[in-house]
Amino acid sequence: MGYSTCLIIGVGVSMEALVGKVEAEASVLVADPVSVAVPIAMSDVFDGYERQYCEISASLSRMCTSAAQLDGEKKKQKVSEIKSGIDDAENLIRKMDLEARSLQPSIKAGLLAKLREYKSDLNNLKSELKRITNPNPNQAAREELLESGMADTLAASADQKGRLLISTERLNHSTERIKEGRRTMLETEELGVSILQDLHQQRQSLLHAHGTLHGVDDNIGKSRKVLSAMSRRMDRNKWIIGGIIAALVLAVLVILYFKLVR
Repeated sequence: MGYSTCLIIGVGVSMEALVGKVEAEASVLVADPVSVAVPIAMSDVFDGYERQYCEISASLSRMCTSAAQLDGEKKKQKVSEIKSGIDDAENLIRKMDLEARSLQPSIKAGLLAKLREYKSDLNNLKSELKRITNPNPNQAAREELLESGMADTLAASADQKGRLLISTERLNHSTERIKEGRRTMLETEELGVSILQDLHQQRQSLLHAHGTLHGVDDNIGKSRKVLSAMSRRMDRNKWIIGGIIAALVLAVLVILYFKLVR
């Protein structure tokens, strides 16, 4: 009777702790419904698994309390029901873990923290079941201690896995940024090469135009020399023609003079 009473008191304490936890979460929902509504709205599947687990956990706690007071076949039947319920609870926790890890990192962290609390609650239920089925308290305490150590190890492993996944996601984002930067750098390099080619072509065009202008200057100089020579010849021809005209006029005057004198 004393051992059964201790079990009942222990289960009652765990039930009070679970009720206090639920009341605390309810107070958070009432105090800030907007901030809590966002992740819940974004994970209805997780919310459904969570409700099922809470119902199963409360039912298991009640069955553990009642099983501690039973003997014989009734106790074995109740223990079998508790084991089946624990299997269902473990299945729900696995589903919640998969669902939580598939969400965004900002939502996933809160859900994983809540999931660790549920795993701890399930470990407490397993410990209660072992204390009920094992009449040796020392053996039960030893198994409970081993189970607690394994649970801590699994929780630490899950945390490390979650951190590793987050680090991998960050590394993937960094790799994508590096690839994007490299792609931009290659595009900039191609654009720079294209600009250099255009500048080279423009330089060749300017050099060709400069050569053409030099040729035009040379032609203009030659044309200027030709025009100067033509102008001198025209002036000389004018003087020659003027001299011839003057000689003819003088000859005519001489002829007229001789004719008039005679």
